[in-house]
Amino acid sequence: MSESDIGDWYRSIPQISKYWFTASVVVPLAARFGVFSGWWLILDFYQFINKFQIWRPVTAAVFYPITPMTGFHYLITLYLLYSYSTRLETGIFSGRTADYLFLILFNWVTAVLLALALDIKILFEMLVFSVLYIWCQVNRDQIVSFWFGTRFKAAYLPWVLFAFNMIIRGGGMNELFGIFIGHMYFFLKFKYPIDFGGRSFLETPQILYRYFPSGERTGFGSAPASRRREQQGGHAWGAGQRLGDD
Repeated sequence: MSESDIGDWYRSIPQISKYWFTASVVVPLAARFGVFSGWWLILDFYQFINKFQIWRPVTAAVFYPITPMTGFHYLITLYLLYSYSTRLETGIFSGRTADYLFLILFNWVTAVLLALALDIKILFEMLVFSVLYIWCQVNRDQIVSFWFGTRFKAAYLPWVLFAFNMIIRGGGMNELFGIFIGHMYFFLKFKYPIDFGGRSFLETPQILYRYFPSGERTGFGSAPASRRREQQGGHAWGAGQRLGDD
């Protein structure tokens, strides 16, 4: 792959995904090569609250400690960030940069509160997983491929990855927290208004539209009367027309 090909690929990444992806490459590599210590990048409750080191919630969202033992998992997570953030931003959020930025901000704030309560130092994995979960819910009936040629509906992908990491790495909690965060956004923004006919509790602040002008955003995430309770059991997510399409 030539430099021009790499440049074309990088320029093709949508705006918010590009910022997030770039920060998630630059910050961990800078820490890996000793530009600054990773200790200054994690979310430490005492340093954040008592020492007023306000950058920590931001750096903890894009920092991951790269070591010979964690390098492969970091690359996999980075690939998931690029792949599913790009798909979400160019799919249901196409032309709605401000709305997608608000999604990231909501997930980030939720992750910070959860991390402070549970003494979690790094937010990177759970934030990536929250975005992956939302894409999988929006496209829940789409068939996706996994290792060894296995294929299943996208709705199962977050749980497959959770089980895989729990068995192989002995972890899985970051993935589980990411599922929780993603479900909070998806339920409040889409499922509750459309399936239950309620109001949308998550509205993008107007100030974001000033800096990130969007295309048509009328009714985005709301519950049109014609789509409320389309089926007795609720809306068939992922079947037919995708959310946000005209």
